[in-house]
Amino acid sequence: MVMHPRGGAWEGDQYQRKFDALAASGVDVHGEASFVMRFSPTSVLDAGCGTGRVAVELAKRGVTVVGVDLDQSMLATARSRSSDVEWIQHDLASLDLGRAFDVVLLAGNVPLFTPDPAALVAGCASHVAPDGALIAGFSLDRGYTAATFDEHCAAAGLQLVERYGTWDAAPFAGGDYAVSVLRPTTPA
Repeated sequence: MVMHPRGGAWEGDQYQRKFDALAASGVDVHGEASFVMRFSPTSVLDAGCGTGRVAVELAKRGVTVVGVDLDQSMLATARSRSSDVEWIQHDLASLDLGRAFDVVLLAGNVPLFTPDPAALVAGCASHVAPDGALIAGFSLDRGYTAATFDEHCAAAGLQLVERYGTWDAAPFAGGDYAVSVLRPTTPA
């Protein structure tokens, strides 16, 4: 079970039902997938995939996706939703899949759910292809700032190339949410 950042716990099926209800009411719940598709990836690592909402949608759009999460309940829900995604239960900080991806995605406040965001960023950065990108979207009002994230990314060999205020690519104006696109630093 995943611990909610404000206390309590989430259970996979219950968590997914919230998104299913939003989709049934006409809300587009695939903004993250649409944003990622702007980069024309053939492979995506959905790091902290939860119930697989984004991973499943990317797979439907023809992308090869690996979804990784530590929470067994979330992954059980993800596995029940699609067999087109490779689902792996593992800690992102120590993850070593032995391969790189066009996009490594951290959607849904993933850095806020770990005791060591720097290790999480480093573990994810090690899976970014040389011409790939790490894309992360998370709230900035919970103690983990964009500046700290940028420092962790720089230490992991990534540099910020774009930052937006939403998954719809609205300009970032210093609000309480950011979607950041980072690429591997090129050797001098």
